Amino acid sequence: MDDSSKIPGATLDRTNLTLRAFYTFGKDDRWSLDAKVQYINTNADNRPMTGSNDQNMFRTIYQLPSSMDIRDYSNPLTDEGKINWYNNSGMNPYWAELYNTNHDTRNRFLMNASLKYKFTDWLNAEIKAGSDMYNTESNNKLYAGSNRNNGNSQYSLEEKKFYENNFSFLISAQKDHLIDKFGGTMTFGGNLMERKTTGLKGDATKLTVPNLFNLLNSSKNDRNFKETYNHKKINSLYGTLGINYDGWVFLDATFRNDWSSALSKENRSFFYPSISASWIISDMVGKMDKMMPSWFTYAKVRASFAQVGNDMDAYQLYNYYEISSDPNGNTTGKPLETYYDSTVQSELISSWEAGLELKFFNNRLGFDVAWYKSNAKRQLMNIPMDNMSGYKSRKINAGNIQNTGIELMINARPIETNDFSWDTQFNFSKNNNKVIELAPGVDKYELGGAAELKVYAVQGGNYGEIWGTKFMRVTDENSPYYGKLLLNKAGLPQSTGVSEKIGDQQADCMLGWNNSFRYKNFALSFQIDGRLGGDIYSYTNYALQIAGRAECTAPGGMRENFVVDGVIAQQDGTYAPSTIKVSQQDYWQAIGTGNTGIGEANIYDATNIRLRNIALNYSFPSSMLKKTIFQQLKLGFSVNNVWMIYSDMNGIDPEAVFITNTNATGFENCASPTSRSYLFNVTLGF
Repeated sequence: MDDSSKIPGATLDRTNLTLRAFYTFGKDDRWSLDAKVQYINTNADNRPMTGSNDQNMFRTIYQLPSSMDIRDYSNPLTDEGKINWYNNSGMNPYWAELYNTNHDTRNRFLMNASLKYKFTDWLNAEIKAGSDMYNTESNNKLYAGSNRNNGNSQYSLEEKKFYENNFSFLISAQKDHLIDKFGGTMTFGGNLMERKTTGLKGDATKLTVPNLFNLLNSSKNDRNFKETYNHKKINSLYGTLGINYDGWVFLDATFRNDWSSALSKENRSFFYPSISASWIISDMVGKMDKMMPSWFTYAKVRASFAQVGNDMDAYQLYNYYEISSDPNGNTTGKPLETYYDSTVQSELISSWEAGLELKFFNNRLGFDVAWYKSNAKRQLMNIPMDNMSGYKSRKINAGNIQNTGIELMINARPIETNDFSWDTQFNFSKNNNKVIELAPGVDKYELGGAAELKVYAVQGGNYGEIWGTKFMRVTDENSPYYGKLLLNKAGLPQSTGVSEKIGDQQADCMLGWNNSFRYKNFALSFQIDGRLGGDIYSYTNYALQIAGRAECTAPGGMRENFVVDGVIAQQDGTYAPSTIKVSQQDYWQAIGTGNTGIGEANIYDATNIRLRNIALNYSFPSSMLKKTIFQQLKLGFSVNNVWMIYSDMNGIDPEAVFITNTNATGFENCASPTSRSYLFNVTLGF
C-alpha cells in the first residue's frame, strides 16, 4: 500500500506478505498441520500532528485569514534562513514539510501454527503456538529557525521492541446420542501468554551545531535518555461442557481461570464462568412428528449469563521511584504520579442476555432480537488525590456501571433466481448506560477532555457526559425573560464560568443497512450506517469562529453590527431587552473566551448517516481455471467512506474524534478531513 496523504511530504508505505500451508498426514489423515507466517513492513514519513498543537497543519490552515494566499509563503525560508511566516504562532506548512520532520519504520512478524490429531470421530486434540513481534524505529527532527524551541534545532530518536507469545492446547469431544437422546460436548484447554516490551529513547532539546542531527551534538543539560521495560505473563485454564437433548434443547457452561503476573500473589488468580441455554422450537416440533406451518421455518429462544475478568498493565502494583535528576545534574528518585495499591483485584463484568430468532419462508425472511444487561464492577480506576500527598491519583477497585439495551436484526432475500439474488439486512441497537456507583467521595470521574471541556462518568448519571460552561441566562422563573441570554453592559453574551453538563456522547441508537446483489459471477454490495443522537463538542468550529473564518461569523456574507437577542440586568433587579449594537468580532470573541470558549456554543448533535462502503467483485468460474494452477481467482474493487448523507456538524466528520485512546469520544479538535479510500484486490487460491 502506498498512501501519499493529504499533507505534502506525508507518506505511508506498507508491504504485506503472507504464506500459509496446510497438510494432512498419517493413517486416515488423522494428523493435520496448519501454519501461517505474515510479514508487514511499514514506513511512514511526517505523520500529521493533531489537536491544539501548533504543528497541526489543519489547525493552522483552518484559521488563516481569508485575505491571505498561503502560496505567498511557498518559499519557506527568509534571507536569514529562518521560517517565513506571517506571525509567531502556528507553523508555515511549506516549512514544516521540509524542516519539521518525523519518520518511523516498523517490521512486524505474525506467526502461528497448529497441530491437530483426531483420535476418533468424536475426540481430537490440538496444540497451537503463535507469536507477534515487531521492532519500531522512529526519529523527529526540528530544524533551526522556527518560532518554536527559541529557534533552536532539536532531535529525538527512539527504538521499541515488542513480542507476545502464546502456547495453548485444547482437547475436544463431541458425541450425539451418548445416552439415549442425550448428547454432549466437552473441551478442556490452557494457554501460556508472555508479553514483553522494551524501549530506548534519546532527546536532544538543543543541538550545539544547528541541524547536525546527532544526540551527542548537545550539552549534558540539553540531553536526556529514557529506557522502558514491560514484562507480563498470564497463564490460563479453560473448558466447556455442553449437553443437548435430541438436538433441540442445549445447555452449555464454560469456565476460565487466569493467573496474571500483574496482580499480587493473593489476587492474581481470577475465575469467570458462563452458562447458556437454548431451545430450538422448530426442531422439537419436527422430531415429534408434528408439522409447523409451511411458511414458518425456524424458531429459537436463548438465554445466557457470563462473567469476564480483566487485569491491568504490569508494574501498577507497588510504588517505586523513577531515576531522575535535579537542575544541578544530581541523580534523584522521583515518585510516580499514581499511588498504587497492592490489594487491587481484577475487574469483573457480569452480563445477562435473552434472545429470540425466527425464520420464515424457507429462510427467505429472518428476525433476531436480543435484550442484554451488563454491570462492570471492581473497575481499576485512578481516583484523584490531594496534591499535598505527593501523588495526583490512586489506583483502586471501584465503580458499578450498568448498560442495558436491545439489538434487532432483520434479514431477507426478496429476490432469488438461478442467475440473480438480492440479500438485505437491517440492524438496530439501542444502549442505555447508567453510573450506579463510583468510589466513596467521588461524584464524577474524568474520562478525557481538554482545558475547560471534560468528559465524565457521573454517579447517578451517564457514562460519557460532556461538561463545560454555558451561556449565562435569566434564572428567575417568575421573570417574563426566563431562559433568555443575560448579556453584559456591552450587550455581549456571558459565560456562567461554572462547569456543568452540556451534552452526552452516548448515541440514542445505531442503525445499519447492508445489501448484496449477485448476478452470475458478479457480486455487488453496499453498506449504510447511521448514528442517531448523542452530542459532540467541536473545537474546530470554535477555532474557526474566533479566527473569523466560520460562515456564521459573516451572516449572508456581511459583517454588519447587530443586536444580540438577550436582556441586560437593570439596577432595580429587573431585565430589559438589549438595544446595543455589537460587532461580529466582539460577539464571537465574547463567545470564544477561554481555551474552549463557552462550551454550550459548540455542542452539536452527533447524528450522522453515511454510505460506508461499496464493493464489486468478480469470481472466475471453475471451468476457466481447469487448466491453471488456481482453484480460485477473484478480482475485487471497493470504496470506503463513500458519502456523508447527513450530518449536523458544518462539514466536520463526527467520527473524527480527538481523544481516540480513551473512552471520551465526545470531543473533536481540528482533525484531518476523513479520507475516502479505493481498494483493488486479487484473491488467489491454490
